[in-house]
Amino acid sequence: MATADEQIRVSDRVKRQLDRRRREGESFNDVLERVLDESDETDFYDGFGILSDDDANWIRDKGEKSKEKRKERMQRLDENT
Repeated sequence: MATADEQIRVSDRVKRQLDRRRREGESFNDVLERVLDESDETDFYDGFGILSDDDANWIRDKGEKSKEKRKERMQRLDENT
């Protein structure tokens, strides 16, 4: 194992996340290298096709309804000013 060339500060939350990902015998540097390598290997299209048509339509519908509610709320706020 190499010695640390530099130190970095991380929040308690980040340290807990690193601890959870840490494998036996791994240093925090090892964890970071592995996680960073994994993120480089992901493809933009990895998640496409994972939802059924029904699930995708449900999500799309909920998004549209939320968008309409936001527009209505903004209009009401605008009318009150």
